[in-house]
Amino acid sequence: MSGISGQHLGFGVVSGHPGPDPDRLVADAVHAEALGFDTFSLSDHLHGDRPSWEPWTALTWIAAATERITLATDVLGLPYRSPAVLAKMAETFDRLSGGRLVVGLGSGGYEAEFRAFGLATRTPGQQVAALGEAVRVLRGLWSGESLTLPGEHFRILEGRITPPPAHRIPVWLGTYGPRALALTGTLADGWIPSLQRVEFAGARRMLAAVRAAAEAAGRDPLEITCACNVQVHFDERATPTSRLVAGGSEAVAEQLVAVVAAGFTFPQVFGLGRAEDRERFATEVVPLVRRELSLVCPLDHRATRASTGGTQHPWHRSGGP
Repeated sequence: MSGISGQHLGFGVVSGHPGPDPDRLVADAVHAEALGFDTFSLSDHLHGDRPSWEPWTALTWIAAATERITLATDVLGLPYRSPAVLAKMAETFDRLSGGRLVVGLGSGGYEAEFRAFGLATRTPGQQVAALGEAVRVLRGLWSGESLTLPGEHFRILEGRITPPPAHRIPVWLGTYGPRALALTGTLADGWIPSLQRVEFAGARRMLAAVRAAAEAAGRDPLEITCACNVQVHFDERATPTSRLVAGGSEAVAEQLVAVVAAGFTFPQVFGLGRAEDRERFATEVVPLVRRELSLVCPLDHRATRASTGGTQHPWHRSGGP
């Protein structure tokens, strides 16, 4: 069973392989597992003229070829699947994979994709409400008890799945707006923003909002895994920005130390599509980050202290929450 929870320090690979080569997809995941990465993730963009994977089907294929690595959706677009059906899909996947699932879920920010498939499109306020209902549907059905939920967007009448999950399946939400961040702090096991979408300084302010909402709900904020999607580019000549980690191995590690020290303890890395880049990240960058943070065990963010010496990358100039 996956040990990913709370302030676990971990590193994941977000697959950049769009398909349609299943052997390459599996080889990438097997390689990531062999290198010690904690997670392997797929995104959920089904509409378009570029090749893509349906993530549940593809992750099931990967699960059969791997043994340890946790598999994650980064993140599912809510309109694509009924949350009640998703609850059963997740229970089955988690059981068959030996407890190696993280359900990443978002309200769905790309409305053109859902319109193209004839699916529900919602206003921003409706998106937040529907996401909250969906999490309650998942948790309710996973409880093993009969669930009735007369929601505005999802209505469940004495729904039940058998068997219930053998353990708690983590739900990470990909959220950005104030109401959605408050929902995340109140209900979610994890938060997974994309630093390519919001600048690092903005992500840190959002993190403060998630933790404030958790405290207001009577939760320990440190129980929430704060992951983040981050783009990494190995190029000694490249200039890092507040949305891109770039440079040689030492420069990349220095920037990621700042990311982790800010509270994003589970970087999910884009840009490791080549085997040599995955190996470089795992064998050079990860040890540098762990050594700098003096972390070889689960992270308590209250005790984290990160050096900001050396080159002042944008990750260090952004200020804290």
